[in-house]
Amino acid sequence: MDLHFGDSKPTDDERAAVDALLGPPESSWEGADRSDADLRWARGGRAARERRDLLLPGLHAINDRIGWISEGALDYLCRRLTVPPAEAYGVATFYAMFSVKPRPATVLHVCTDLACAAAGAPGLCAGIEARLGPGSGVSVERSPCLGLCERAPAALAVKAGDPVRTAVSAPATVEAAVLAASAPDSAPEEPPAATAVPQAGQDGLVLLRRVGVVDPESLDDYRAHGGYTALRRAFELGPAGVIREVTDSGLVGRGGAAFPTGRKWQATASQPDHPHHLVCNADESEPGTFKDRVIMEGDPYALVEAMTIAGYATGAHHGHLYLRGEYPRALRRLEQAIAQARARGFLGEDVLGQGYAFDIEIRRGAGAYICGEETALFNSIEGYRGEPRSKPPFPVEKGLFGKPTVENNVETLVNVLPILTMGAPAYAAIGTGRSTGPKLFCVSGSVDRPGIYELPFGATLGDLLTLAGVRDRLRAVLLGGAAGGFVRPDELDIPLTFEGTREAGTTLGSGVVMAFDDTVPLPRLLLRIAEFFRDESCGQCVPCRVGTVRQEEALHRIAERTGAAAADDIALLREVGRAMRDASICGLGQTAWNAVESAIDRLGAYE
Repeated sequence: MDLHFGDSKPTDDERAAVDALLGPPESSWEGADRSDADLRWARGGRAARERRDLLLPGLHAINDRIGWISEGALDYLCRRLTVPPAEAYGVATFYAMFSVKPRPATVLHVCTDLACAAAGAPGLCAGIEARLGPGSGVSVERSPCLGLCERAPAALAVKAGDPVRTAVSAPATVEAAVLAASAPDSAPEEPPAATAVPQAGQDGLVLLRRVGVVDPESLDDYRAHGGYTALRRAFELGPAGVIREVTDSGLVGRGGAAFPTGRKWQATASQPDHPHHLVCNADESEPGTFKDRVIMEGDPYALVEAMTIAGYATGAHHGHLYLRGEYPRALRRLEQAIAQARARGFLGEDVLGQGYAFDIEIRRGAGAYICGEETALFNSIEGYRGEPRSKPPFPVEKGLFGKPTVENNVETLVNVLPILTMGAPAYAAIGTGRSTGPKLFCVSGSVDRPGIYELPFGATLGDLLTLAGVRDRLRAVLLGGAAGGFVRPDELDIPLTFEGTREAGTTLGSGVVMAFDDTVPLPRLLLRIAEFFRDESCGQCVPCRVGTVRQEEALHRIAERTGAAAADDIALLREVGRAMRDASICGLGQTAWNAVESAIDRLGAYE
């Protein structure tokens, strides 16, 4: 292990940020001011190395306090954790929200992704930069999707300090975004999560029935509306009974892969190796996806209860909740919910007096789409670069920290609550035979009522867009986000099921539905998708690392040329796309060509 440290020293603020997380240093090796200590060897080195998973929280601590991560601060953190600085530098530079170069304490992230780009994000960025001007003390950064697509265009201001302060401006104007960056505490409060749910308060809702009805900060209000009924039912059934109910319900993963949840839980529970781990993937970063954010902000106790049930069923006593770094309100709501649940006996050493110990720890992401892939997420939690691992072994055998791990996203987990309260047969009766239960759809773009919609599997795309108020002159609909595919306006009878979209030659993905009218320039949209995948590729495998760059280059050339020259580049795009799909390690490279391919073949984007 190369522990070569430089000569840079941390400032007092940087040292205080690290010590607030790790406690005061105990030796000169760790940075204590003790002249008589020998710096040639590390006391307790093995114990320190076992804390490498605190590297990401440590980087957050420095970045939150200072606004960027200096060499001295990084060296000090590495001394405390016995992590080679070269490796820590690779981790720090992996995430978009961190900076290892000096920058102002205030950063304004302005979303330039699909929904926001269609809503005028380029002009918004130009207006903000012109208004602030040089020397304003604010760094304006163009950002991938912030998960605020129903209120596009969106901006997120982060002002470093103790404590760090944030403010969201959405829908953003130049004036509102500048105010959020200049005075986060004076910025208008975000609207309630229920404003993102046009169906809020309607009868018949299952997953969204409490959003807009209960106070998301009140455990008592949650319990008064059926909260913790499912957990009590789980204790009555026992772990095997819970897994049987989940299996019989037909629940499959809602993140896009659609793997049977009961089978995943059973495979983890049956592993003899211990401890078992539970990971909730709340790092939804697919452009156009914001359903998990709405659940966490509007019904956070539901996720805490669902994670407790999943841990109980799979034999896990510790849950990691990996949350997007761009979700400050969701973070506050979940921290408060976990603290309240712990104080009231719903988490801790003896949950509800049943002799079962379970607790939840939140880990913040820092802006990396690839960390939505389960094994990349594990690496991120463990303090490494968020790069996917080769499979097998699969996570149910060797996942987080090399132990059996079950990983589910937020929507998948909260589906467990109605399964246990209404019973597997009643749940399975919702939807279709092969796609059971309700599904959440994130609708944005050229519609009158963007937001989260809950519909049973089997409803058509046209049904959903009618609810959302699709506008005239519809040009295309993107299903599944940047990793999905486009469909034409004459294909709105596609059933919204996993099998229905597959038969139609597209994908349901995580439930993204973006509508675009003929005012949106399709070639520019495709170029933004290519830019997104180029930026978000982790670079581990050649097909994705090189292919995403070649894809973007070809789309730039096509935008400037027509005829035979464009045809040559389209042929090159197909060749590169096939190589990425066939040879990339993970789903990012395998799906990076999907949207462009569908736009060329179904929409005639470059004819």
